[in-house]
Amino acid sequence: MSNTDRDLIAELNALLTSQHYNPVAVWNYCAYARQFLDYLRQHDTPVTDVTEAQVAQYLHHAIVLFGKRHGRPPASRWHAIPRSGIHALLRLAQGQWPPAPKATCAADAMRFAICDEYETWLREERGLAEPSIYALMWEGRNFLAWQLDRCGADSLMEMSVGDIDRYMNMRSLHQTRRSVKDVAERLRSMLRYLHRTGRAAIDLSPHVIAPLLYAYEGVPSILERDQIAAVLQVAGQDRTPVGLRDHAILQLLATYGLRSGEICNLRIEDIDWRAEAICIRHTKTRARSFLPLMAPVGEAVLAYLRAGRPETDAREVFIRTRAPYRKLGMLADVVVRRLRDAGVKPPGKSGPHIFRHSRAVEMLRAAVPQKMIGDLLGHRSAESTAPYLKLATEDLRNIALDVPGQEVRS
Repeated sequence: MSNTDRDLIAELNALLTSQHYNPVAVWNYCAYARQFLDYLRQHDTPVTDVTEAQVAQYLHHAIVLFGKRHGRPPASRWHAIPRSGIHALLRLAQGQWPPAPKATCAADAMRFAICDEYETWLREERGLAEPSIYALMWEGRNFLAWQLDRCGADSLMEMSVGDIDRYMNMRSLHQTRRSVKDVAERLRSMLRYLHRTGRAAIDLSPHVIAPLLYAYEGVPSILERDQIAAVLQVAGQDRTPVGLRDHAILQLLATYGLRSGEICNLRIEDIDWRAEAICIRHTKTRARSFLPLMAPVGEAVLAYLRAGRPETDAREVFIRTRAPYRKLGMLADVVVRRLRDAGVKPPGKSGPHIFRHSRAVEMLRAAVPQKMIGDLLGHRSAESTAPYLKLATEDLRNIALDVPGQEVRS
């Protein structure tokens, strides 16, 4: 191994250690990175020029080599360890990994240019939230790649309704009606943009066919108060760092009905302990709500900050329990795991929104005005709160009504 490679491995070791990786993980990552550098040297490939295809080729080579050494194939997820070490090495050597895609033909160059301009337009002109931009950009990239790979760089100007129908048929396979409608709405946005910027001769967005969804036809699942209490009780008995974090998250979900992103983006400075208030940044509307810090929530968060949260410079409250220590990205696994531990089995979906739905219905049952419920949940309009009315009306099934009619004689 050359001195340059040794210096790179030493730098990788220091970086992983500073990010609080487990010493065993640091050793494994560095070991696999060292083997990868040996492989590159044998093939006269500088580490700064490595591509994703070469990494995939090396991992296949490593699996074959493992089989020869041990007389058996590795475990199904064994490749994840060397891949993680190699990716950490390449992020250090190249500054970014995976690398930004490079245009290999005129169609690629056009697609990249359109996507860059489209993303800027969504963010600066329309002012959309990041989750909305991400969804629109994914569909836009997918459609452009599909169309340009099939018909070439000049095909956008000549697109027809048949092209749109074929794309929708391809995307509709194994999708629910709700998902197909979402695809259609995102595709319409891209088609309108292509026409607006002169890249498509006609506006094809009105020709995107989507299934008809009736108002409030999808009734979300909810948890009853005793079920929520059971989940909080069981989670509160887990005093490990993961348990302390999950209990604090569940308290926020149950008390305020927050969205997943609003909890993941909650920062240390958003909690005013002296004023007993908490600031919520609503992910969809970009508005802020200042809510009273309820005692169970404050106690759960404080317990996590004192004994569960790892040491990190990140300002977000809730952090991954494994290095690299950064903010949580999703809460679905947390909720599903804690519902299972408490033996609670909702009839429908079991994601974080089930607590949001439950909080909304609980307030409706308590005759809280719909406007106040919308303000608490961060809704932009009353129409966003209206679907919960359908859930609340299920209570009427338990009320016996006297129906006038002819008396039945025996």
